Amino acid sequence: MSLSFLARCCETARSPFSLLGSVRTATKRAGGTVRNHGGSPGKRLGLKKFSDQHVIPGNIIVRQRGTQFHPGQNVRMGRDHTIYATTPGFVRFYKQKWLRGDRKFIGVVLHRGEKLPRDETALGRSRYFGLVDLTAFTKSSPSSQTSA
Repeated sequence: MSLSFLARCCETARSPFSLLGSVRTATKRAGGTVRNHGGSPGKRLGLKKFSDQHVIPGNIIVRQRGTQFHPGQNVRMGRDHTIYATTPGFVRFYKQKWLRGDRKFIGVVLHRGEKLPRDETALGRSRYFGLVDLTAFTKSSPSSQTSA
């Protein structure tokens, strides 16, 4: 018995980890941390149509978060603050005094040379009705029409 005890003690002296069990070493180095995590893909916000560019009803003019631009004439704002055209025409950007500062507005005019905001007292109101521009038509006299 003393010989087997002696052999066991010699084996222990050869391997220092046999009393502690097995020791694992790292197979991969520590990776560290990331600050901004890469995030999600971009949302493609911003201007889609620029000043004096032709639009048709439903064309998106601006995609935005919050109201950097406010809707003017012939445009509407969606629930995610997207501004889109309601009539065919040309895009116009303009500023108006609002409380203590200025507000940026976007509108659509029917003819390329028009300015916004429209002076309705001098020019009359815009006569766009559905898909027909009523100002483009002039009343023709009944004598010019021929009966067939």
